[in-house]
Amino acid sequence: MKNPFFRHYSLHKSKQILFQVYRHFQRQKKHLPEETVSYVTERLHSLEKAITEKNKPEASTIAKELEGFGKVHLKKGSWLKTVEGIFALAIALGLAVLIRMMWFELYEIPTGSMRPTFKEKDRLVVSKAPFGINVPMTTKHFYFNPELVKRGGTVVFTGEDMDMPDVDTRYFLILPGKKQFVKRMIGKPGDSLYFYGGKIYGVDHDGNDISDQIQLPELKKIDHVPFIYMSGKVLTPREQNHGVFSQAVLKQMNQPVARLYFDDQQRLSGEMLPLKETHYPGTPMVKEYGNLWGMKNYATARLLNKAELNEFTPYSTAEFAEGKLYLELKHNPSLKSLELLHDEQGRMRPGLKPSTSIIPLQEEDLKTLFNNLYTARFIVRDNMAVRYGNDLNNPYVQRFAPHLDVPDGMYEFYYGKGYLVKWQGITEELPPSHPLMQFNIERLQMLFNLGIEFDMRFAPDSPYTTLSPSRYAFFRNKALYVMGGKLLNCDDETLREFLFREQKRAEIATSRQPYLPFIDHGAPLNDEGIIDINFVRRYGITVPEESYLVLGDNYAMSGDTREFGFVPQGNLRGAPDWIFWPPGSRFGFVNQPAYPFFNLPRTIVWILVAIGIAIAIVITRKRHKLPLKFD
Repeated sequence: MKNPFFRHYSLHKSKQILFQVYRHFQRQKKHLPEETVSYVTERLHSLEKAITEKNKPEASTIAKELEGFGKVHLKKGSWLKTVEGIFALAIALGLAVLIRMMWFELYEIPTGSMRPTFKEKDRLVVSKAPFGINVPMTTKHFYFNPELVKRGGTVVFTGEDMDMPDVDTRYFLILPGKKQFVKRMIGKPGDSLYFYGGKIYGVDHDGNDISDQIQLPELKKIDHVPFIYMSGKVLTPREQNHGVFSQAVLKQMNQPVARLYFDDQQRLSGEMLPLKETHYPGTPMVKEYGNLWGMKNYATARLLNKAELNEFTPYSTAEFAEGKLYLELKHNPSLKSLELLHDEQGRMRPGLKPSTSIIPLQEEDLKTLFNNLYTARFIVRDNMAVRYGNDLNNPYVQRFAPHLDVPDGMYEFYYGKGYLVKWQGITEELPPSHPLMQFNIERLQMLFNLGIEFDMRFAPDSPYTTLSPSRYAFFRNKALYVMGGKLLNCDDETLREFLFREQKRAEIATSRQPYLPFIDHGAPLNDEGIIDINFVRRYGITVPEESYLVLGDNYAMSGDTREFGFVPQGNLRGAPDWIFWPPGSRFGFVNQPAYPFFNLPRTIVWILVAIGIAIAIVITRKRHKLPLKFD
């Protein structure tokens, strides 16, 4: 075998050594003896000539000679190496920040708040210039065009200066920054929006119907609910009065909407608070809590067995037809129906007491629910189930983990289909023979009640009575929907009996204790089927100037405007363009209205990128241009 030393370097490598030794020599030659300077200069010229004449053997011989000489006599000092390393790192970080903040970014989805559009472990290409040019590391834009922001599109925004917990992060593990979030763009400045039937109806500032821009055909399986919890975010005073927090302020969309308190006679009372920025000017203020934004069109839901119905509701099974399980609906929160309660934080405070209704369900109805079932992504180990992202090794998590007798693994349900989640988020549909796919009433009840949180504190027999599972029901076109799927048609006898009971309860209620039935109030349309502009502006939520309303596609698992409020215009950073992992049906363009590839901000950014690349090429060629120049 030949000695590797005698292998000829390629001309390209010889040229690299030429410029490497040349640059080190130029920096250090004033510290070298005169005879050494003459020698190195002569050998550099000889190598340059051999390369120019494409004499590979001679060039290789001289290059190896100079390489050896450089390792001995032209070594960099530790200080120089440190300075050069810091300088190179600073340039690399600067370029990476500019690219990530202004051009594009690769993004990994951490949670299920945007399912089914994006799922946990999805990898996206995010464009940073679909509607503006960002100022790096700030919440400002060099240029921004609100007309380019698309309702129904997805957007990326930073949590900086927003009322959000745990938003601090570090870019490249070095630079401090804020986390970024992906949500669906629903409302732009001046839009008035109203929720009904899982859909959103709206008009813009000029009164134009924008409902079709939000209810796109390609998003027909995505529903929206106007609240996360009926009470929203609850604020109490710091000090207690005889062990009781004497008042509570309720915040929805992260703005104060109502105040509950003890009046002069120590009776529980409530009042609506003025909605300054989000109420359309010139329309009467909303006087009833449940009328806000269409909240009365929605109920929270859970499934109860006979024993739970008798113990945890004001009803008994004798009042209803026999059911395999009973659907409990809590609805129409009202300031006229209040109670003193212990909440999940251990506070005794005033709280809403929503109306409660019951629908007995037969096995056929339960199978319909099973065929519409969706859950959070969850992990099963040793018959314990926890939501993805929680640590099954944590004793506190284990304490509240429900029991699920299925093989170990990671699973999820969507549209009634179960999936096994494999490496890096790749999913495989479960066969009908898998235990999770076998219809079972007790398991269905568990997965319905706990399939989002996977936490026993949300179970019917939990002492945490203010916690309710993230399951919602609503009417759409006279039919009752649960989990986004139709449960009961308008001509179903069970639904007709339910509506009859609701009407009777409303009729026998008193003015002191009114009952607000859970019925289909209908979409905000007039007799001609055209959107009722005045109704939407009065009862809907109006988006403030330079602010945006964003929601998650998976309303049961999403922290969004309903929790942290409107997104300031400066926080908008870009939009996802492409799903490049995992492979499958969602690979490719994102399910959204397409942002134009050529527009002013994108064109400017691409021109700047082209200029930067051109400058880098010119500098590189200049640094590697022959003949060499000596001082």
